[in-house]
Amino acid sequence: MEAIADAVHHDLEARTHARDRALSQARQLVRACAHAIRAVHRDDHTQAAERLEAARTLADTLRRDLAAFPDLYFAGYTQDALKEFAEASIVHALVNGGDLPTPEDLGIPASAYVRGLAEAVGELRRRVLDLLRHGYSPETERLLGLMDDIYAVLVTMDYPDAVTYGLRRLTDIARSLLERTRGDVTLSLRQDALERSLRRLEDRLSPD
Repeated sequence: MEAIADAVHHDLEARTHARDRALSQARQLVRACAHAIRAVHRDDHTQAAERLEAARTLADTLRRDLAAFPDLYFAGYTQDALKEFAEASIVHALVNGGDLPTPEDLGIPASAYVRGLAEAVGELRRRVLDLLRHGYSPETERLLGLMDDIYAVLVTMDYPDAVTYGLRRLTDIARSLLERTRGDVTLSLRQDALERSLRRLEDRLSPD
């Protein structure tokens, strides 16, 4: 009995240590990703790249450290942190016109990746709104097209929430954000056209 108890203690102590370390790393990963996204919106390319590299190191460490504890790796706090890593990586790539990273590129599970893809829609909307504050820009059309492409992918992911960790709700949110952004871009385009028409009219009416 004593030998069994010792073995159980050893296993649980190792598991507890791994969990505590993973919680700390997950928090650091979430912070690094938040800083990376903030840098993307500020067009601070150096800072964004540095934060993403730090995030990648943390994500790789989580995967390595929890290899012996798959239940901890697939726990909510770990997967949420990896989702944030996916989101930051996707936003950085799309805003800067780069190639969309794959789950394999990032070394994360598909379920975390696709949730990060869904949440990237919100950051793309934020980018569009930042641009629209300065008037209509063709870049807003490009970003809107990317949002549309992402949503088209999300609606094909018809799997149980137990497998996708709540993707269906994120897809519904993405749809709402897409439609609102489409309306914002359309309104800005019409305002831009109206302003150009008024300027042409003023030019014709102005005396030489």
